[in-house]
Amino acid sequence: MESTLIRNAMTIDVEDYFQVSAFAPHIPREAWTTIPCRVESNIDRILALLNEEGTKATFFTLGWIAERYPAMVRRIVTEGHELASHGWAHYRVTDQKPDEFREDISRSKALLEDIGGQAVLGYRAPSFSIGRHNQWALNVLEEAGYRYSSSIYPIQHDHYGMPDAPRFAYHPCSDKGLLELPITTMRLFRRNLPAGGGGYFRLWPYPISRWFLQRLNRLERRSAIFYFHPWEMDHEQPRQTGISMKTRFRHYYNLHRMEARIAALTRDFKWDRMDRIFLE
Repeated sequence: MESTLIRNAMTIDVEDYFQVSAFAPHIPREAWTTIPCRVESNIDRILALLNEEGTKATFFTLGWIAERYPAMVRRIVTEGHELASHGWAHYRVTDQKPDEFREDISRSKALLEDIGGQAVLGYRAPSFSIGRHNQWALNVLEEAGYRYSSSIYPIQHDHYGMPDAPRFAYHPCSDKGLLELPITTMRLFRRNLPAGGGGYFRLWPYPISRWFLQRLNRLERRSAIFYFHPWEMDHEQPRQTGISMKTRFRHYYNLHRMEARIAALTRDFKWDRMDRIFLE
């Protein structure tokens, strides 16, 4: 089976550059309202890029963003994309108690459904912050009415990751309950290598990322789940001061190449929404 015949899931985590977890120690949430947002213009560029190849995607959107930019959210829906939840204000699940998490995911779901006029079925935890030690969150998601989660990255990472988790779709709570859809990895050298986007997509040369996805489609006959952020398309974003060299490298490396690489992905592979690929 050729890779072009397999639909892969294109996903976008809708948050602005100052909301990333790595900046949390430097930019308090109380300051968010004082910082000019750049998310609208970046979403405009993403929608235009996806439209060129007729690509449909899933937009995991923060409630904080949706509340301030409802017209942008409605445009995402109007253009045929899936609207899903990224929580309210990018709180890591590892920093929340069950009641706080339940309130967060219910509040964001209700707002997104009110603005978008369609059921919100999916959720992605900020910074993939569901793992081995907080599996209770998956049960809470199911109780809140979500059909699927894409919150676990089965890799080893210093801030997140559950390397022993299944690499492909599975039901963590019950056979017919919530579906967990892990970010794509490639199994090589007896370990899982990140192959599903984010900073790794900016780090690897594009031919390596393309080879990973081709191998997944052709040899494992699986759909990839790929993600990126609107701020990754924005190499002119303000530079944050006072951050470590490691954080600076991770956040800013190859931003100027990102738009062209996403455009190449839309030409080289077939893409669709999460709900159409995994729920239908």
